[in-house]
Amino acid sequence: MITVDNEKLWCEKYRPQRISDCILPQRLKDSFQGYVDSGHIPNLLLTGGPGMGKTTVARAMLEELDVDYLMINASMYGNIDTLRTEIQRFASAMSMTGGQKYVLLDEADYLNPNSTQPALRNFMEEYSSTCGFILTGNLKNRIIPALQSRTANIDFRISKKELPTIAKEFFKRSTEILKNEGIQYDKQVLLELIKKYHPDWRKTINELQRYSVSGTIDVGILSDLTDDSFKSLVKYLSEKNFTEVRKWVAENSDIDTETLYRKLYDHSVAKLSPSDVAQVVVVLGEYQYKAAFVANSEINNVACLVEIMGSVSFK
Repeated sequence: MITVDNEKLWCEKYRPQRISDCILPQRLKDSFQGYVDSGHIPNLLLTGGPGMGKTTVARAMLEELDVDYLMINASMYGNIDTLRTEIQRFASAMSMTGGQKYVLLDEADYLNPNSTQPALRNFMEEYSSTCGFILTGNLKNRIIPALQSRTANIDFRISKKELPTIAKEFFKRSTEILKNEGIQYDKQVLLELIKKYHPDWRKTINELQRYSVSGTIDVGILSDLTDDSFKSLVKYLSEKNFTEVRKWVAENSDIDTETLYRKLYDHSVAKLSPSDVAQVVVVLGEYQYKAAFVANSEINNVACLVEIMGSVSFK
């Protein structure tokens, strides 16, 4: 079942409102449903890649329990002053429903580990009898151990065995969205789109909305989904053609970093010696980590490719 509202962004318009509607591995869904059924959510740290449903799950549990909660986007408002004012005011006040209250800190891995995160640890202890905390983040290693030890850590990781079932569910959800929006679609094209962006379901829905402007999701977009462009990129790298590499990055700026680095690895391995493969892995890992902090992702991606050009030799 899909709950529809008047949001313009499909990822918000069709955001699941209940755990039963969330697309998750069954083991995770059972855990979250268990919290709802018990009427209590422990302090949680939900981590995993972007667009996998961490925030959706947290909000769905809180809405199903019908409790008072405060949601803060830590990447925008996660400074120490926010913690001392908004969270303290909310946590110390009496709940309007008389039950447990919760603070949902979205993108908590952006909280300063030297000031804000230690302060949050103290708040979790001080208000433990009346207020619970749910933290979400892409990078678990950016959460200090003291917070990890005070939360139940749940990793939104999908195994290879679970992925076909999840992808099938998401395909069904995508067709429901397109039908509801009056968009005609080619099933094979839709499958290719899901294959390209999984398991970032938010990205997939955003791309569906982008491609649906013409009123049809058809083979006309397949050129954007093929691997041909990555083959061209590897060719430019092997030729050490900086001008074309820079142009390629600019023309493909809509490709998320995870997809870029994964595809580049897949297409370059066959053209490298074993020692050079190891070097590429090290470079890609380093720049993928940096991607979470940089102000300009295009410059970061170009820097990554330049380092690869200068450190390995293609066959």
